[in-house]
Amino acid sequence: MSSLENPFFARIWTVMSGREPESLRRLREENLAGLTGRVLEVGAGTGTNFAHYPAGVTEVVAIEPEPRLAAIAARAAQSAPVPVTVSKDTVEDYAADEPFDAVVCALVLCSVDEPDAVLRQLLSMLKPGGQLRYLEHVASTGPRAALQRVADATVWPRLLGNCHTHRDTETSITDAGFAVSRSRRQWALPAWVPLPVTEFAVGQAMRPRA
Repeated sequence: MSSLENPFFARIWTVMSGREPESLRRLREENLAGLTGRVLEVGAGTGTNFAHYPAGVTEVVAIEPEPRLAAIAARAAQSAPVPVTVSKDTVEDYAADEPFDAVVCALVLCSVDEPDAVLRQLLSMLKPGGQLRYLEHVASTGPRAALQRVADATVWPRLLGNCHTHRDTETSITDAGFAVSRSRRQWALPAWVPLPVTEFAVGQAMRPRA
């Protein structure tokens, strides 16, 4: 088993996840709506998603390799409305016993070292016709794109758990073999806020059946 210890980021994320704006909570609910069956959640953090899983979900395996965040997520799992098991594996090391009906990625594909490889792995862990639900930062254009590039090249990834704000995640999703069936963009904070991570993509992609 491989874990990723980052106590500084764990402290920051614990505070941030406890103070999420209502706009982001609504996006989490939208991202999980209608899910059924067995779900793999990648990068569970403090378990912020757990309370929003619908009743049709029979099991959630939640991967969180940072041990301090995993401990908080395990406590959140105890009060979740569906069964949740927290794993401290990295997604790269996690070995599934059987394929999943859905994979959930929320604010995590920005932080993995090789997102293209991880997405191909996630595709292989889904049943044919299975869903990828994603809520992720997106690469912007214009002045904000320049801000993102500067942030990614300087302190932002070091401070925020390897977060890279200027990744073209939806292109990576389709390049991995997923078929995007629904996608939209939304600002979780006002567009004038000078942060590189205020715009999000929320969507659904499928593993083709053949």
